[in-house]
Amino acid sequence: MSSTSQKHKDFVAEPMGEKSVMALAGIGEVLGRRLEEKGFDKAYVVLGQFLVLKKDEELFREWLKDTCGANTKQQGDCYSCLREWCDSFL
Repeated sequence: MSSTSQKHKDFVAEPMGEKSVMALAGIGEVLGRRLEEKGFDKAYVVLGQFLVLKKDEELFREWLKDTCGANTKQQGDCYSCLREWCDSFL
């Protein structure tokens, strides 16, 4: 398993509440702005899409690429972050 970033560790350590979409691992300022422009302004809105896609890694990665142009590493980081958060809190 790949090592996780501090951002990932911080995100999965607590309930997400009203955290910005940019709090998600793999989502920086540029991707965050693109997501916000499409209505995905909070981490929980992206989580909703993740759940609508039934936590399917391939579908989520494709959605993230199509929605904000995330590269393979960014897609994987965001997917892993949300998957681990769900494992802990759902």
